[in-house]
Amino acid sequence: MKIAFFTETFLPKVDGIVTRLTKTIQHLVEEGDEVVVFCPEGCPDSYMGARVVGVAAMPLPLYPELKLGLPGPAVSEELENFQPDLIHVVNPAVLGLGGIWLAKTNNIPLIASYHTHLPKYLEHYGMGMLEPLLWELLKAAHNQAILNLCTSTAMVKELADKGIQNTALWQRGVDTETFQPELRNDLMRKRLLGNFSDTGQLLIYVGRLSAEKQIERIKPVLEALPNTRLALVGDGPFRQQLEKIFQSTATTFVGYLSGEELASAYASGDAFLFPSSTETLGLVLLEAMAAGCPVVGANRGGIPDIITNGENGCLYNPDGPNDGANSLIEATQAILGNELDRKNMRKSARLEAEKWGWASATKQLRQYYSKTLKKTQSDVAA
Repeated sequence: MKIAFFTETFLPKVDGIVTRLTKTIQHLVEEGDEVVVFCPEGCPDSYMGARVVGVAAMPLPLYPELKLGLPGPAVSEELENFQPDLIHVVNPAVLGLGGIWLAKTNNIPLIASYHTHLPKYLEHYGMGMLEPLLWELLKAAHNQAILNLCTSTAMVKELADKGIQNTALWQRGVDTETFQPELRNDLMRKRLLGNFSDTGQLLIYVGRLSAEKQIERIKPVLEALPNTRLALVGDGPFRQQLEKIFQSTATTFVGYLSGEELASAYASGDAFLFPSSTETLGLVLLEAMAAGCPVVGANRGGIPDIITNGENGCLYNPDGPNDGANSLIEATQAILGNELDRKNMRKSARLEAEKWGWASATKQLRQYYSKTLKKTQSDVAA
C-alpha cells in the first residue's frame, strides 16, 4: 500500500503522538508499504525509509510547541507525484484540513485518527466556553473520513456520543525492548533524586510540563507523605510556574531524557504518577509499566484501559474532594505502603505492557487500511 500521513505533530517534537507515528511508520515500511509524511517544517527529510515533507507552519499562540502547517501548491504536487492509495489525517487541524480537502478532491480514501483531547484542554487555558464550538468543528472534519480511529474505548464512545461517525479502536502499543525493568540502577536514581536523600519512595512524572497535565496535583501527595521524593522528567511552558509551586518540596526538575536514559528513569522510580484527566491514552503510563514501574493515573479517558486498579497500578478519582487530592494520596500510598505489593505490581505492570507491542498495533492498522480500500472499491463498483 501507498499511504500519505498528514500530521501537525512530528519530529523533532517528542510526545506520545510522535512516538506512535514513528513506530507505526517503521513497521509499515518493514511490511513493504510506501509512506510519505506531510508535517510542519523543521522535520528530517526522511524517517525509517519514509519520505518526510516539511510544510511552512506557524505556532499556535496558546500552545507554541504545536505548529499549524499551512498547505500550499507544493503539497498538492507532492501528493500527485506519490499517488497514494489512502490518506491518513492525524488530529485534523489546519494541515489536516488540507489533507481532507486533497483526499476529497482527488477521490482518495480517507482515514482520520484522534489523539489529543483538545476540547478538554480549553478549560486549562481559560477558554472552556469554546468547547461546544470546537466539538462542532471536529465533527465536521472527522465526518469526512471513512473511518475515525481512537486510541481508547472511552474516546471511541465519547466521539460517537458527540456525533462523530464510524469510530473504531486503534489498539495501544509500547516498545517493550527499550523499556525494561532491568535498566533500574543507582546512578540514575541519584540523578532523579538530585540533592534529596533516598527514602525508598521516589515518585516519577514523565511528560510535557504544561497546564493541562495538572502536575500541580502531585504537591499535596508530597505534603501528606513526607518521605516521598518527586522527579519531573520533561519540559514545557508551565515549568516556571511549577518550579514556584514545588519550591518547598523534595522535587527535582530533570529536564528531557530520551532513549536508554529515559528507560532507566522509568525503571528507577518506585511509582509513576500521572495526574492528567485529559488523556486519550497516556502512552507514558505504558512505557512506565514496560519498565516495571507501578503507575497511578486518573480514572478518566483512556487511562482505565491501561490500569487494572490494585493489580498493575492504581486509579484515582480526579473529581474527588480537593481536586482529587485525597484520592491521589490514597492511590500513591497503596503502591508505596507495602513492599511485597509493590513488587507484585511491578511484575503485573510489565506483563500487561508485554501484551501491546507496536508490531501488533500496526498489523491491526493495516487491516483497517485494507478494509477501507476494499469498501471504497466495492462502493465504486456498485
